[in-house]
Amino acid sequence: MRHWNHRLKIYGRIRDEGYLQKLFACSTMTSNKQTKEGNRQMAESILVVDDEQEIADLVEVYLHNEGYTVHKFYNAKDALNCLDKTTISLALLDVMLPDMDGFSLCRQIRQKFYFPIIMLTAKVEDMDKIMGLTVGADDYITKPFNPLELMARVKTQLRRYTRYNTAGVTQERDEEIDIRGMHISNISHKCMLNGQEIALTPLEFDIVWYLARKQGKVVSSEELFEAVWKEKYLDNNNTVMAHIARIRDKMHETARKPKFIKTVWGVGYKIGEI
Repeated sequence: MRHWNHRLKIYGRIRDEGYLQKLFACSTMTSNKQTKEGNRQMAESILVVDDEQEIADLVEVYLHNEGYTVHKFYNAKDALNCLDKTTISLALLDVMLPDMDGFSLCRQIRQKFYFPIIMLTAKVEDMDKIMGLTVGADDYITKPFNPLELMARVKTQLRRYTRYNTAGVTQERDEEIDIRGMHISNISHKCMLNGQEIALTPLEFDIVWYLARKQGKVVSSEELFEAVWKEKYLDNNNTVMAHIARIRDKMHETARKPKFIKTVWGVGYKIGEI
């Protein structure tokens, strides 16, 4: 118990013995749950890259208890080598690594892969969060963090990624939308711009699809965030802005005069004319 108490204090979350016991109880419950969900999740491999060994080890324990296969590394070089020979479903990347910062690692991964990426950062400045989202991360979580919250975010991202990769198999509604040279399909989960496919991540596709379905209407950042991320929107949340900027970049659009995703200042975003 003393050994685990030392590990969990790293996260700044342990203040009393009762809370620690709750975390252990949750860990035990997920181990039992593994027998029901293990067959599905064991096929999902998680890449963990963090040079703080005790944090990486604890994250590994929680992921194992949820039934995931974990590939754990303490530097970027070994993680990149792993990607050359292993199929990964999601990556957890620390920002501060010894051989390469997590932003650069995320950027390199995005050159080839579109699985979800969650950044782990000890920095709380908005610019650091925006930087991570701009280079291709899907989500971020700030240290110290609760491991149970991290597991919830992992599951949310994997659900989206799984739905994206099974497009056309179990769709409730098969829809396609055309907007002035942009064709977006909820059947194939592809977005075409003037005949060329735009390489969107699952999260980016969900953003464009939601805006396209609301064609001609202004969608607030709050509505878009809660519809796509399935979380409560908080003030001063720059997540939506960062993802919109990345999508525009892929469309080769400028923020000042975008043709497709337009900003209505002080209100939100829209696709198409009102």
